[in-house]
Amino acid sequence: MSYLNDVILGVIEGVTEFLPISSTGHLLLAQHWLGARSDLYNIVIQAGAILAVTVIYWRRIADLLLNWRAAENRDYLIKLTLAFLITAVLGLVVKKLGFELPETIQPIAWALVIGGVWMIVAERMAARLPDSARITLRVAIVVGLAQIVAGIFPGTSRSGATIFAAMLFGASNRAAATEFAFLVGIPTMYAASGYELIKQMGADAVPEDWLGLGVAFVASTVTAFVSVKWLLGYIRSNRFTVFSIYRILFGGLLLGLGAAGVLV
Repeated sequence: MSYLNDVILGVIEGVTEFLPISSTGHLLLAQHWLGARSDLYNIVIQAGAILAVTVIYWRRIADLLLNWRAAENRDYLIKLTLAFLITAVLGLVVKKLGFELPETIQPIAWALVIGGVWMIVAERMAARLPDSARITLRVAIVVGLAQIVAGIFPGTSRSGATIFAAMLFGASNRAAATEFAFLVGIPTMYAASGYELIKQMGADAVPEDWLGLGVAFVASTVTAFVSVKWLLGYIRSNRFTVFSIYRILFGGLLLGLGAAGVLV
C-alpha cells in the first residue's frame, strides 16, 4: 500500500505543478492523510515534473541554444536570462531576510482563493488588450518578479503568477505567455531544487525509502508530461476560468477543513 501512496503523491505533484492551481495546497492535503514526506522527497518529485516539461520543450530549447546567433533567438534568450536572474538574485535576498509564509493551511488556502479571483479579473483585463506574442523587457522583468511573489506566498502557483504577469504586461497571447513562463520555470526550478537538495545533503540524514521515492518520481514525470501537453492544447481555444473556479472551491474546502479542525 505504501507504494500506492507514492504513486498517488507523484501523480498529484505531476498534475498540479504546472497547472495554475498550486501543487503546495494539494500535496499538503494529500500528505495529511497519506503521511508527511521528507523535504528531500518533495524536492525529488518536483524534479520529475521539471524533467517532463524539459522533455516537452527540448526542441524549442535546442533551437534557442544551437541557433543563438539568430537575432530573434538571441533576444528571447536575453529575456529568459533576465527573468531568471531577477528571480535568482531576489530569491536569495528573500531567503536571507526570511520573507516567506509557512506552508500551513490558512495562508495556502487564502492564496488559492485570492489567486483564483485575481486570475478571473486578470484574464478579463488581458482580453481587452491587443493580441501580442512579443516578449518585451517589461514582460521578462515582471515574470521574474512574479516568481518571487509565488515563492513568498505558498499556494499562489508559480505558473499562474508568471503566465498572468506576462499576459497583463505585454504578451497578451495565452500561448506565448505560457511558453515563456514555462521556459523561465525550467532553469528556475532546477536551480531551486538543486539549492534545496544541497541544503538537505548538508543536514542530518533522514532515512529514505529510495524505491518509494523512485516510484513517486516516475509517476510525477509521466503525469506532468501528460498534464502539460493537455494544457498547451487546451489554452489555444479556452480561457483559464475553469482553473480559477477550481482554485476558489479548493481553497474554500481547505479553509473549511481547517476551521473544522481536520487540517491544522
